[in-house]
Amino acid sequence: MDSKATPTADRRSLWRHRDFTLLWAAQTVSQIGSQITFFAIPVIALTVLNASTTQVGLLVAAETLPFLLVSLPAGVWVDRWDRRRILIFTDVGRMVVLATLPIAYLFDMLSIGLMLVVGLLVGVQTVFFDIADQAFLPSVVETEDIPAGNTRLEVSRSIAYLGGPSLGGLLIQVLIAPFVLLFNVAGYLVSAVLVSMITSRPATTGPEPAAPRRRMATEIGEGLRFVFGNRTLRAIAMCTALMNLIGLGGALTALLVVFALNDLDLTPGTLGLILTLGNAGALLGAMVNARVVRTLGLGPTLVGAALLAVLPILLIASAGPGAGSLLVSVAIGLMLAGISVYNINQISLRQAITPTELQGRMNASMRFAVWGTLPLGAAIGGVLGDVFGVRPMLWVLGSLAALVCLPLLLTREIRTLRTGPAGKG
Repeated sequence: MDSKATPTADRRSLWRHRDFTLLWAAQTVSQIGSQITFFAIPVIALTVLNASTTQVGLLVAAETLPFLLVSLPAGVWVDRWDRRRILIFTDVGRMVVLATLPIAYLFDMLSIGLMLVVGLLVGVQTVFFDIADQAFLPSVVETEDIPAGNTRLEVSRSIAYLGGPSLGGLLIQVLIAPFVLLFNVAGYLVSAVLVSMITSRPATTGPEPAAPRRRMATEIGEGLRFVFGNRTLRAIAMCTALMNLIGLGGALTALLVVFALNDLDLTPGTLGLILTLGNAGALLGAMVNARVVRTLGLGPTLVGAALLAVLPILLIASAGPGAGSLLVSVAIGLMLAGISVYNINQISLRQAITPTELQGRMNASMRFAVWGTLPLGAAIGGVLGDVFGVRPMLWVLGSLAALVCLPLLLTREIRTLRTGPAGKG
């Protein structure tokens, strides 16, 4: 029986839910800062350190490689420890580590090697933060409120996608590029303070303190068996892994900034504006999600959203200098709308069908499978972009897009699913 922080009578009013509001605000601040950094890091590498496409790909890979390396043990620890404390400690840790880059620039010590190390350290802490964050939400709100909570959190991500790139581009135009990272440093600090004010308990629902602690390998195995032994979760894992391999965060991310600044001759500020216009799609997706699910059903919505999340890469590949760069904005808008709808529904579905005591390990196993392809995609995209050219690689990625939704289409439990937790949102 799940223990919840909110009485049933207050279930429909997350707006008046203090702890959820704090969690929501913390995520919003942190996400905006992270989007500034996401935009600024490759720009810093290209404009300050004259990085190659391969080096940009490695920088993108470094921050996501820890999801492949430490996700599984992290899931066990998240189920053992206080999830609220994990969120606070990792916010503070990322703040300290990221601050080393502007300091290093100040003392003329900034290098690609240092940026790779910082990316890895930030990535390790992000692994713990993200797994604990998704496992923490069901302890803060009622099960019936999980889809609505995820929708609001997705709105936060959408706002970050909207404001982050344009703000990052503007800041890079008026500030020395590495100092832009200080805005994310401040965001992590604010997020840590807000999370520290949350009082919901229990933040973890693992074994009682007196119970014997089992081997980590045993607990990791339980999480993996639960995910890959469940047809629904297995299909979601395969679909998301393919999406991340070729799309945003993976191969496409390694190529996009290089393509925009070198092939389309855009300035960082113009690129930030174009990305902001495109990122409106993420907010639109979050706003229309409930209506789409009611109209199409949960299963068809997941399939369509997965396809929309990658197919517009073909529009980016066809973009040229001048007015053609608007295709980049339109493509990103469509992709982020698809990602927004897909994430709200697949995360809510995962959380609803997973026992509380397995939430951390389920999230860790999913992260291992789906985020583990991000560094692979980024590294491959960067290297092949140098070898064959950026635009040809974009055409290749776009041509592979149709493969993404196949795991969902081939799984009857998802293909025929009409209602579910997201349908109540």
